[in-house]
Amino acid sequence: MSLTALLVDPLAHGFMQRGLAAALLVALVCATLSCFLVLRGWSLMGDAVSHAVLPGIVMAHVLALPLTVGAFAAGLFTAWLTGKMAASSRIRPDAVMAILFSGMFALGLVLFLKVETDQHLTHILFGNMLGLEWGDVGEIALIALPTTLIVLAKRRDLLVAGFDPAHARAIGLSVSRLDSLLLILLALAIVAAMKAVGVLLVVAMLIAPGAIAALLTQRFDRMLPIAIGAAMLSSIAGAMLSFHADAATGPAIVVFQSVLVALAIALQRLKARRAATV
Repeated sequence: MSLTALLVDPLAHGFMQRGLAAALLVALVCATLSCFLVLRGWSLMGDAVSHAVLPGIVMAHVLALPLTVGAFAAGLFTAWLTGKMAASSRIRPDAVMAILFSGMFALGLVLFLKVETDQHLTHILFGNMLGLEWGDVGEIALIALPTTLIVLAKRRDLLVAGFDPAHARAIGLSVSRLDSLLLILLALAIVAAMKAVGVLLVVAMLIAPGAIAALLTQRFDRMLPIAIGAAMLSSIAGAMLSFHADAATGPAIVVFQSVLVALAIALQRLKARRAATV
């Protein structure tokens, strides 16, 4: 089979068109946020918030509310509670996040098993990218695109607040508000990705692109395009692989991202060895 056929044949199917569109939207918003999460050491926060949305999803179903509303509320609550617990106890912030995300995720599992629903648990955990309708893709776009634009518009303020809080305050920026904004944007990105890749695999989407970019460059203005490019390349490759191999799309995308991380590590080591021999 020719390379053209490998790439074009899957797009003749409507479910692949919708799935790929959703994958690219999720890749865009997650990769943009990923750079900030990796540089600020907030990778575990993305893990915590993504796991914590499960009880919100279940409660939204019980109350006949949109699942995205419940997921967003649960994500914000977890981020807020993490900050409060870390500030008022001797426990390290990473330990607080680990306790909260495992506790919230366990609560979500308990609630899910107690509630009668036609929702399939694996679709919530791992997404159902190829089962999306154009309405679902539109909903993802309505969340992902504005979130990405806000991150890009506030990127300089977010960077200053994260790396030099004292300077940020000196020039009139509110560090606490910018941190809260980043948490809100993180919750929105997770909500946008929920239907496509699920609450478990979104963690990789939020971390891997930024890690790849950080390994390949030390300049932030270069990190963003590298991260977005790596995420979109993984989305296209993973979607095509899943079609031809009859595999799950979300996990296939994450596998490709993991391969790119390994290649970036290898490339960085190669550059270090060459520099040492000069």
